[in-house]
Amino acid sequence: MTLDGVLDNSFARDLGGMYEFASAAEASAPRLLVLNTTLARELGLDVEWLTSPAGVAALVGNAVPAGAQPLAQAYSGHQFGGFSPRLGDGRALLLGELLDNRGARRDLHLKGSGRTTFSRGGDGYAAVGPMLREYVMGEAMHALGIPTTRALAVVATGDEVARETMLPGAVLARVAASHLRVGTFQYASVHHDTAMVQRVADFAIDRHYPQLAGTDGHFLGLLEAVTQAQAELVAQWMSVGFIHGVMNTDNTTISGETIDYGPCAFMDRFDPATVFSSIDHSGRYAYGSQPSIVQWNLARLAETLLPLIDDETERAVELATNVIHGFVDRFNDAWLTGMRAKLGLTIADPSDTQLVNDLLALLHEQHVDFTSFFRALSTFETSPAFEEWASRWTQRLRDERRDQREVATAMDAVNPIYVPRNHLVEEALAAASDNGDLEPLHRLMDAVAKPFEQRNGFEHYAEPDVAAAAGYQTFCGT
Repeated sequence: MTLDGVLDNSFARDLGGMYEFASAAEASAPRLLVLNTTLARELGLDVEWLTSPAGVAALVGNAVPAGAQPLAQAYSGHQFGGFSPRLGDGRALLLGELLDNRGARRDLHLKGSGRTTFSRGGDGYAAVGPMLREYVMGEAMHALGIPTTRALAVVATGDEVARETMLPGAVLARVAASHLRVGTFQYASVHHDTAMVQRVADFAIDRHYPQLAGTDGHFLGLLEAVTQAQAELVAQWMSVGFIHGVMNTDNTTISGETIDYGPCAFMDRFDPATVFSSIDHSGRYAYGSQPSIVQWNLARLAETLLPLIDDETERAVELATNVIHGFVDRFNDAWLTGMRAKLGLTIADPSDTQLVNDLLALLHEQHVDFTSFFRALSTFETSPAFEEWASRWTQRLRDERRDQREVATAMDAVNPIYVPRNHLVEEALAAASDNGDLEPLHRLMDAVAKPFEQRNGFEHYAEPDVAAAAGYQTFCGT
């Protein structure tokens, strides 16, 4: 199946006033760098066509598929705590939506496709490195079982992009359950009225939480559903040491998918204060701050929904506040469930919270690599510094009366051996950007595509870069 005639445009049809129609800039010499053939098949797309000149032209924006209505979505956002009332897709276009092979509706979105009315002085383009980073990170998160947007393809444009230096340009074709964000609701509230907020909310319910449609209190139910989805998502991030890096309200999805792999990274040595983003000077989006930040973002969503939750403002505030306060318990439950699994535990015990917190304190104190430690834990061997903690943990395992081999297998199924190590990501992106060499990228992708399966010849991909960990920085790539 090609893209011609298969794209629907429900966002354009239902949410007029929340977008501007736009077209992509012409790429002078488009060249396919990577194609996600697995995702393409999930979408029912013809891989051979996608690799053809016609397919590449559609993926880069040079050709508009029949029936598509390219548009730039409008949204607001709190960026590092400061409110920007008009953000929107300044370098991206929603081509439309298609149904995957399970009948689920998915957005097809081009990132780096040129200026729109929301560009705010930017050039609207993207460079090869950041787009390939999004490809790697999205597929790694998908392989880890964490909800995420995914890259269908990265296409080099043949044009240069001016940043600190001139860089090769690229367009990312991104697939998402939707691109609705907390910032979408903020834009509807600030630039329109309650009726528009309700239209966006109805659209979100229909798209993501159809079980709420027609129920009493469905707008409060929407807030509860998004709160639960985000609590589970961030708990999963934390369980693998992932740091998003730019948790603005415009990067907090209604679907509960991870979106926008800008200054993100996986933590090496465990430290709750870890920050990689070069622009996060205050540590607002540090690893350990992620739960409180997403709770704050959800409070901003709640503010937009208040007129829909109840006609009486005080009652609406009370109901919404209870949901936002309830985030803590939702997150803690999801986090503790995930950590029990990492420790091979299946039965809840009141002492588990202390057991986990004591372990994390030791990891921090001993400067231990987060991923390597948990992967090695299934051997039931720890260093002398962990002896007292290990005795408590192994006693918990004995109390569950499970076979040790069964426990080890279960632990290895949730503790990855391969994640996109920062130094390996940088090496792969540099080779692709500077020399056009995609082999390091393909090799890294092979490793992270099966994160829980130890394989001969991939030892290098399991090793942390301890020497560089402390000074590593990531950049937005905008």
